Amino acid sequence: MSAKQLKNDVWEIRVASGDWDSITEEINEYGGALLPQLLTPEETVEIREMYSNDAAFRSTVNMGRHRFGEGEYRYFNTPYPEPIERLKQALYPRLLPIARDWYDKLGRVAPWPETLDEWLEMCHEAGQTRSSAILLKYGEKDWNALHRDLYGDLVFPLQVVINLNEPGVDHTGGEFLLLEQRPRAQSRGTATLLPHGHGYLFTTRDRPVESKRGWSAAPVRHGVSAIRSGERHTLALVFHEAG
Repeated sequence: MSAKQLKNDVWEIRVASGDWDSITEEINEYGGALLPQLLTPEETVEIREMYSNDAAFRSTVNMGRHRFGEGEYRYFNTPYPEPIERLKQALYPRLLPIARDWYDKLGRVAPWPETLDEWLEMCHEAGQTRSSAILLKYGEKDWNALHRDLYGDLVFPLQVVINLNEPGVDHTGGEFLLLEQRPRAQSRGTATLLPHGHGYLFTTRDRPVESKRGWSAAPVRHGVSAIRSGERHTLALVFHEAG
């Protein structure tokens, strides 16, 4: 194997190192699941340091100004830096069976083709042409309101977030939050402190929940609890483009 092939395969090896049967069971049960370490500490530093490079991003959003919470995030320009592009390409085939199974349970037609490139082309043809990978930056007392990253009619039902800082060292607080509205029941919340460099797979819009009446779609929103101290950066990988 050439050095170039080995470098490219690193991303697939990291993604494949997860126990995907257990990951699938966990996200089917809770709407979210911890993934293996997808970025090394050195790579997380490199991505964090991109935040100050204006040329790497197409737009910046101040969350407080828009009442999204407090903090700031930036949408990457394309072409993406290698870690982002390679991780999206490596993750998509693992997520596709879960996405198709969810739509089958809900009686929906799954529109997603076999490759990420084909799916993104469908997004572009539908007018969703803007890049969707996000770098988020939180300081002390910042937080992210519960929301969903939809962007248009074409939606992939799963996305991934990666913590670029070390909890307990770089920041305290900042748990990743999921709130699920279960059919004919009270909402259910989960909070997860993401390990440094690890991914977290979660529901984009809704997911199937089984009851005596069959499968129902449970809407899910996500957010981030208040940062108690320090600074927290995260990389968000969305698998559909923005309109």
